[in-house]
Amino acid sequence: MTKCSDPVILNLWHPVGAIAEAAPGVIQETVLLEERLSFAVEANGEPVVWRSRPDDLRWADQVPSVDRLPARSAYGYVWTSLGSPPADLFPIPEYGEPDRRKLNAATFGVNVSAPRAIENFLDMGHFPYVHTDILGVEPHTEVKEYDVEISVDRDEILATRCRFFQPMASTASDGGADVDYVYRVPHPYCSVLYKSSPVDEARRDVIAIFLQPVDQEHVRAHMLLCVLDEDNEDKVIKRFQQTIFGQDKPILENQVPKRLPLDPRAETPIRADKSAIAYRRWLSQKGVTYGVIPAAA
Repeated sequence: MTKCSDPVILNLWHPVGAIAEAAPGVIQETVLLEERLSFAVEANGEPVVWRSRPDDLRWADQVPSVDRLPARSAYGYVWTSLGSPPADLFPIPEYGEPDRRKLNAATFGVNVSAPRAIENFLDMGHFPYVHTDILGVEPHTEVKEYDVEISVDRDEILATRCRFFQPMASTASDGGADVDYVYRVPHPYCSVLYKSSPVDEARRDVIAIFLQPVDQEHVRAHMLLCVLDEDNEDKVIKRFQQTIFGQDKPILENQVPKRLPLDPRAETPIRADKSAIAYRRWLSQKGVTYGVIPAAA
């Protein structure tokens, strides 16, 4: 595979690792857009990212500024870019609320393109069949009418009025209930889900998927949890989300083709796919070519 030449994707911020899982000063190796990278989190919490070299034995503080890539910490992860990223990352204001549990549920390697993984994250229709007795159950299979907009001002997709019956929406749930969902796609390879909190009717739990494109058909999926739960241990909260993603992983890896077709005639959508249709249109409008099959001119 050739390395990424898509300027839209090259100029974005991308996650490369969870800060809580990076011991201070310890260098970690990873791959982003087919480029081998090294990164470390310094004792002061600041991340340093650079392109790896064969037999590179430098410590992070020995990497000269000219060799460093843009780097920042946000939402519990190290982010970097191979191009010229924007000054700011998309906002998740709930992350700043002190009473929330903020965890990396896990980082999963998945043999699929980043856009395919985002499309799966947006799909409610698979809940009763893939996440049976957790996020869905028969005969509650209908995806009710919901609203989707592509916001030019915010440069994101927003799906609202999403509602689905779930037997066990989270570790804090004590029974089945209709759960309200709001989906945001503020980045071609990242999506943020807001869902009803079982412990506070006025607030929502936040679950985000931040995808690190290793290449056009492989990703590392970083799962952020930003939830209201005072009772369960971290490992219990994480295990719940790991179970969900573990059920999705074989479905994702059996997608054909692995890259997402942007031609509206390539795959037949149904009414429940409004978010996916908007997402494909948004990628086309942006001119994204990496991880997708562009529509014919």
